[in-house]
Amino acid sequence: MKQLKNLGLSDVPHKLRYIVLCFFFSFSFIGYAQIDPKVNSKVDTMFIKIGGQVKFTVAVEVDSTAQVIFPEGQTFSPLETVEAFATDTTRKKDRILLEKSYALTQFDSGSYKLPAQRIDINGKGFFTDSLRIEVATVAVDTLAQKMYDIKPLMVVEKSNLNLWKTLLGILMALAVLGGLLYWFVFRKKPLTEAEKAALLPPYDRAMLELKKLENSKYLIQDEYKLYYSELTDIVRSYLEEDVHVSALESTTDQLIDKLELLKDAGELELDKDTIDQFKRILQTADLVKFAKSKPDTSVAEQDRKSIEQIVTKTKDALPEPTEEELMEQAEYQEELNRKMKKKKIMIAAVSILGLLLLSAVSATVYYGFEYTKDTVFGHPTKKLLEGEWISSSYGYPPINLETPEVLVRQKVMIPPEMKADIKELHSFLYQDSETLFLVGATSVPLTKPEEPDHAQSIDLFIKDLEKRGTKNIITKQEEFTTRTGVKGVKIYGSGKFALPGSKEVARGKYTVLLFGGKGFQQQIFMVWLDDDTYAEEIVTRILATVEVKTGV
Repeated sequence: MKQLKNLGLSDVPHKLRYIVLCFFFSFSFIGYAQIDPKVNSKVDTMFIKIGGQVKFTVAVEVDSTAQVIFPEGQTFSPLETVEAFATDTTRKKDRILLEKSYALTQFDSGSYKLPAQRIDINGKGFFTDSLRIEVATVAVDTLAQKMYDIKPLMVVEKSNLNLWKTLLGILMALAVLGGLLYWFVFRKKPLTEAEKAALLPPYDRAMLELKKLENSKYLIQDEYKLYYSELTDIVRSYLEEDVHVSALESTTDQLIDKLELLKDAGELELDKDTIDQFKRILQTADLVKFAKSKPDTSVAEQDRKSIEQIVTKTKDALPEPTEEELMEQAEYQEELNRKMKKKKIMIAAVSILGLLLLSAVSATVYYGFEYTKDTVFGHPTKKLLEGEWISSSYGYPPINLETPEVLVRQKVMIPPEMKADIKELHSFLYQDSETLFLVGATSVPLTKPEEPDHAQSIDLFIKDLEKRGTKNIITKQEEFTTRTGVKGVKIYGSGKFALPGSKEVARGKYTVLLFGGKGFQQQIFMVWLDDDTYAEEIVTRILATVEVKTGV
């Protein structure tokens, strides 16, 4: 009664009270009970031609809070997914309708079962109905159009795009290096004023420097020490170069004594007054530099003019150079030019070698020694790995692979004892002429619609290896699944293989993939050297691209 009072029904008649309670609880169950999800599926057609498309649609009606996961990837085998369209959402009061469509196709004629698909709703699986799709071949009017034999393989020129990129990079690097060498080594750089002055003859250079001293501000700024220091350096440098007397390191008395000795020997025709005047100027300069003497400005200017006259008289007093001396000077200049040219060549050679060495060291540190060596000197399987790969289909039922080189069809005769079991034999192979690396594919339609004997095929493969000189064969087996979900058998191992064109053997590895169904068998096999890391990468990449048909 307390509960009825709480509901406000204590004053209602008994029968009416019962009806109200029934309605109340019915309404509560309607409001709170969850309705199970509804999953439906349909196709727009159940009959297509080879290469046509079926639109498969899954509709799911659930609560708005439900988490729904539709199938993704190649889950429709033996049909192939062309495209998965975006999910379409429609709200219906407190529920939503989700529709997911897929475009499916098949390139072989026949009757195919579209398997039931799992729809995951809040962690629980719901399945669609399985459907049967008929794929019809395209009718060919052989009366109106003649039948022709299969065309032979066409030789396609390999693209040299990567080679051109490499060559362009090398040319650009050489161009940059050449430009740097020209700019810093071989280019005739514009001379500075000091360099132009250094190239002048000693007399002309001395007169030019004396002219600059005349225009300087030393005397205006009372810098007599700097003025006389530069004045005496100019005349001493000239005497060293033209008179060939050690003047820069000599004292005033020593320098005057050397000039007098040259005068007495007849090698310098200077009069005594000129030498005495030069001695007086040098003594004045010593007093200014060491005793802080300060002569009049007029005396300093007159000393500079006197030095000009002394330099001129000294030049005139020097005897004319003999023909032998001129030849020696010419040879000396030529030798200087040769040394300069040789120096530039050495700088260029060292720069190129340094750049190559730096590039080699950098590449070795970043990529490793083996990779750098193989890049510079070339490696057969590295070229295959980094070249332009080819995607193709081989045999019937087809085997789809991506390989560095196209596999070439092999002419294989079916043994008489096997003709009763084998209808055809489609064999394709590529083998590198420089290494052990090879990859092959074989597709075998059988005469009877029976499952192939993989164990027998494995035994035949091992026996064939032994016939080819392979020794110490180790075999392992595991399941292999392609990226589209087709399961097969993987046989792999190692052994000592005979090298192509040689009697020597080397440690190698092999992998064999076996697929098949009723009336056919498919094989993919690869062999490579044990220590060939590039071949390992090639094999890994090929295995990731394997696709096979699941029916004839």
